[in-house]
Amino acid sequence: MAYKISDECICCGACEAECPVSAISAGDGKYVIDAGTCIECGACAGVCPVGAPSAE
Repeated sequence: MAYKISDECICCGACEAECPVSAISAGDGKYVIDAGTCIECGACAGVCPVGAPSAE
């Protein structure tokens, strides 16, 4: 399953810069991951300072 970003997101952008397939973009109040593009690599979860991205 694709990764999803929880409401704990602080909009720092670290995850967007780390995503190798550009599946992450700024949403309304938090970043969002396009499930169709996500390759489930976990790079976003590894750089997030608050642990917002997680596998569904």
